[in-house]
Amino acid sequence: MKSRADLLEQWHDHLAFGLRRSPHTVRAYGDAARRFLEWLGDEVDWRRVAGTKAADMRRYLAMRRGDGLSNASAARELSALKALIKFALAQSGNEDLAPPRLRGPRVAKGLPRAVTPDEAVNLAETAAEFADEDWIGARDRAVLLLLYGAGLRIDEALSLDCGIMPMGEAITVTGKGRKQRVVPVLPLVRQAVEDYLARQPWPAGARDPLFRGAKGGRLSQGMVQKATARARAALGLPPSATPHALRHSFATHLLAAGTDLRSLQELLGHASLGSTQIYTKVDAAILLDVYRDAHPRERDD
Repeated sequence: MKSRADLLEQWHDHLAFGLRRSPHTVRAYGDAARRFLEWLGDEVDWRRVAGTKAADMRRYLAMRRGDGLSNASAARELSALKALIKFALAQSGNEDLAPPRLRGPRVAKGLPRAVTPDEAVNLAETAAEFADEDWIGARDRAVLLLLYGAGLRIDEALSLDCGIMPMGEAITVTGKGRKQRVVPVLPLVRQAVEDYLARQPWPAGARDPLFRGAKGGRLSQGMVQKATARARAALGLPPSATPHALRHSFATHLLAAGTDLRSLQELLGHASLGSTQIYTKVDAAILLDVYRDAHPRERDD
């Protein structure tokens, strides 16, 4: 029987090298696995993990909630646990089976807000976890990272063809009114797209769609929205965390980092500066939230 450390190492390698998940996800899912394996006891193997029932998961999450875990954190813990059990099923020769169905805790709905950088990455990683096939998971991850990392509209991302490959430090995007603009591409986003293309089974000629559906046609917005909704529920994010919200988050974070409105207008492809100015209000709202959280008198009230 393998030791608990052996199982954790195998799980880490699966996440980091098999699925190529981000360091943040590898760390978070690794911590969740360590806690769960410790809870199961000293003598544990993949068959034991694969045999986890819904009642076991409820007891474990109840124990974690007793440690002060919030609803949102409990939802993330459940997502990690389901991924671990799915891996255990494959390791024990039962890859056709699925982890027990268990709803995550309800998360209170708040005001619409931009997702944080960590939430954006987690949304993409979790969407990949829920995909039926490996290449589809890589595709969903690449699309969502592109929306957040480059601030694209969803239709702009899905209209891209393979002719933009190999992707450099920037790509040319055709937006509303057939107007073109150049947007920078982060290394993380570029690597995600390259990883997806290496896994997908379809031709990749210059005029072929970059992002394809399961049957080979151009990927639809509905499928991206469906994958996002599933990941959003697993992570306990609010309904406002949509594919389009990733573009808003891109703009909000750039503005908060000091990007001027004219530059932001060009990056987003807005026809008028007025459309871009809405992000000054969003940024001000974020600063107000930070102030309220940090100011001792505001906390006491």
